Amino acid sequence: MTAGTSLPPVTVNILTGFLGSGKTSLLKRLLALPDLKDAAVLINEFGEVGIDHFLVEEVEDDVVLLKSGCICCTIRGDLKDSLLDLHHRRAAGRVPPFGRLILETTGLADPGPIVATLVADPALRHQFRMGNIVTVVDAVNGTENLNRFPESVRQAAVADRLIMSKTDLVDAGTIAAFGQRLTRLNPTADILPLDDITTPDASLFVSDIHDAEARAGEVARWLAADAHHHHHDHHRHDVNRHGDVRAFVLTSAAPLDWARFGLWLSMLLNRHGTEVLRLKGLLSIQGVDTPVVVQGVQHLIHKPVHLDAWPDGIVGTRIVVIAKGLEPEVVKRSFRAFVELPASLHYR
Repeated sequence: MTAGTSLPPVTVNILTGFLGSGKTSLLKRLLALPDLKDAAVLINEFGEVGIDHFLVEEVEDDVVLLKSGCICCTIRGDLKDSLLDLHHRRAAGRVPPFGRLILETTGLADPGPIVATLVADPALRHQFRMGNIVTVVDAVNGTENLNRFPESVRQAAVADRLIMSKTDLVDAGTIAAFGQRLTRLNPTADILPLDDITTPDASLFVSDIHDAEARAGEVARWLAADAHHHHHDHHRHDVNRHGDVRAFVLTSAAPLDWARFGLWLSMLLNRHGTEVLRLKGLLSIQGVDTPVVVQGVQHLIHKPVHLDAWPDGIVGTRIVVIAKGLEPEVVKRSFRAFVELPASLHYR
């Protein structure tokens, strides 16, 4: 592969979790799976991951090749510099080719700025695309962490997959109660228990909304969570000591005007982007027979994805919003008043 050869974008999966949650242990187990043999891993320090026994050879000063075939390297400088450096090495053939990147954050990291770096930076967005955000939550200390630390809340709120670790150290009642807490906080995330014996599933990272074969199934899971959320209306908010984090649903039976919806969403995120932790939705758009998937983290919205059919056969807009400090009814009124405004009253 030469430096001038055009390469397809690399899917970046973010692996996050609060201090002591077990994300490093999960990463080590994932690296041994054959489905991730073409992955690269970007971490803060090799020592934090305990990667030594995987080491085969040092490719460059801060890049090692693992037994599984994965490339593992450290973050040098800021994240953007490290990503561009890794991309240039890949293009020049200085490291083995890889099609997926796992980015492990520190235990106190807010994933929002990381997503912003990947999605909004013009030097990165053509080389990398967002995959799943996987957050590890500790079944032993997770409830206390959510109560005390806003970083833990944000990590859980933005996740596509929530891995409940250390389930072998607590009883079934504790697992069930913690699972309910997580569902209230993030109703669209898939919650997967994990102990020290069970082998983690590689689909955590290799199956996401960007993969054509997984799109319909992923959205169907969102819709199932949406339906469950409506059914249990009295559990629609999760309050912790650092503020009010709530999940709520915006719906519209009538098809939306795309430009009007885009303007409304831009206004919402411009004013409340830091409060909108996560947004996932299925849109019915005027003049389009099939659904459009929209999702974002804080100020940033990913490129819309078109599906071939409605996953559950029900036509209509459904958007799940996870927000901190926003009153759901205010956002709902804004959505109805602006997006569903009759065409005759549309602002010019």
